[in-house]
This record gives sequence, structure tokens and C-alpha cells, in this order.
Amino acid sequence: MTAIWAGIDAGKTHHHCVVIDDTGKRLLSRRVANEETELLQLLGDVLDLGEVTAWGIDLADGGAGLVIAVLLNHGQHLLYIPGRAVN
Repeated sequence: MTAIWAGIDAGKTHHHCVVIDDTGKRLLSRRVANEETELLQLLGDVLDLGEVTAWGIDLADGGAGLVIAVLLNHGQHLLYIPGRAVN
């Protein structure tokens, strides 16, 4: 399976997820509502693309709480990457 990485720009009501492969090719770019059903669909769609090495997210609480819980409850490796680190 192809190694992939997923990044989430977290918001209060919506998040944006981008997935890339080991060559940097964008495999998915999607805006999703901060709702469990949509987050579970996103998780399934991302896992269908390849073997996720890590998920990165720019918030550690607040509006990101639900997506963090969904990912951790499904055994995903999650990294907090502060916005200052990428800007």
C-alpha cells in the first residue's frame, strides 16, 4: 500500500483536509463539516487511498476536539503542528 500523509486545517464548524503521497502528489482535498458522520466518511475515504503514516492538525482543542477524538478512537497517529510552525 502507498504511504500517505493527511493534514487538517481545523475550524469551528468545518475543517479542510489535504492528503498527499510520498511524492507530494495531492490525492484528496476536501472541506468537511465538524460532524461525526462526515468525519467518519473522511476517515474511510482517506484510508482507502493508502496506508496513513500520520495525520497533522493545527489545533489541539476547541473546534478540533471532535476530529481529534474520531482519529484517536480509530487508532490513527496524530501530530499537533502549530500554525506558527508552517507560516
